[in-house]
Amino acid sequence: MTTELRVLDPSDWDRWYGVLELAFGGVAESPEERRLWRDLTEFDRFLGAWDGDLCVGTAGAFTFRLTVPGGASVPAAGVTMVSVAGTHRRRGILTSMMRRQLDDLRAAGEFLSVLTASEPEIYGRFGYGVGAYGARATIDTTRVRLSVPEGTDRVALRQADLTESAAVCESVYARLVPRRPGMLARRPEWERLPLIDPPGDREGASPRLCMLAERDGEVVGFTHYAIKPDWSPTGAQGAVQVHQLMGLDPAAEAALWRFLCSVDLVSEVQIRSRPVDDGWQHLVSDVRRCAPTLRDSLHVRLVEVGAALEARTYQAPVDVVFEVEDAFCPWNAGRWRLTGDQKGASCVRTEDAPDLALSVRELGAAYLGGNSLVSLAGAGRVRELREGALVEASVALGSPVAPWLPHGF
Repeated sequence: MTTELRVLDPSDWDRWYGVLELAFGGVAESPEERRLWRDLTEFDRFLGAWDGDLCVGTAGAFTFRLTVPGGASVPAAGVTMVSVAGTHRRRGILTSMMRRQLDDLRAAGEFLSVLTASEPEIYGRFGYGVGAYGARATIDTTRVRLSVPEGTDRVALRQADLTESAAVCESVYARLVPRRPGMLARRPEWERLPLIDPPGDREGASPRLCMLAERDGEVVGFTHYAIKPDWSPTGAQGAVQVHQLMGLDPAAEAALWRFLCSVDLVSEVQIRSRPVDDGWQHLVSDVRRCAPTLRDSLHVRLVEVGAALEARTYQAPVDVVFEVEDAFCPWNAGRWRLTGDQKGASCVRTEDAPDLALSVRELGAAYLGGNSLVSLAGAGRVRELREGALVEASVALGSPVAPWLPHGF
């Protein structure tokens, strides 16, 4: 029987979501989680692959606005909930869903697509490049001291109810969104995401807690965290799990980190995902004792090369011609002249000789400034055809602030 792609009907959501849960291990989510994801589902942007009456594939896209270098907030489709039933692998279902999604995005005039990947190698063949990373670490608070900046002592901390403080925490988050590429402007209902805390996911830790940072009566930061108690024959060895930490300035962030590193009866602070250039790395006395590791986070796909490259600014003047390879979206293939600076940019078709040759995947990897073209060239993924063009383009495409995705979707 031929597999058919259909826009998701609300009446089919439970069956559709059950296929997704099975593909990701078969563990049913809590009713609270399922309710949130159903409420967030944009049914006209979600697809199901059907073999008769049997759902065998899922894929969707959320409507976001994404911060790009220069601070602009641009439309971006957040591809999500992609799965294929184990009984229907290697039949082209994933490829057909990716094909349909990108065609639909192009028809709607959306020039950027982003996703997070359970398996990073899957999406490269569809033109996605890893555009942002997250840093994980475990601070050994028995051996690491913090040196905080001037003004930290002026920040007061206040324990707050997680739900009651949601609005003020969301306002802090919203003020930070324009400051860092990769951050998402949350639409209504997305403020519920940080509050999801099913007991089955805690693995022995406390419910999520909230600490507010205040100065002169204004909330200037917050952290959502949990405490996991543990004991050994020599004493307490608990852990603080950091779910979110946001501060409007270095002193606010430092006050929150100092608090987390001084919680009673714990010996480590577990950081799950932070920007790779996050300031905490310079507060600690010994970063080796924090065991930082890197993990891919946001994968970026330029649906329309010209429009995407025009949507951001460039930290140095640039005038280069890219020879772009894009087998999956052939409308992007060919030569593009990018000219731009800190004020704006133009990217148009050209017949001029190319300066750099690369695929759309590399453009996605470099788009938010999280990877340099020089680094990609070192792996043979970018070829310099005009001497000096590689450094020129690499510097221009960079960002003084590392891109970061603060939460999944």
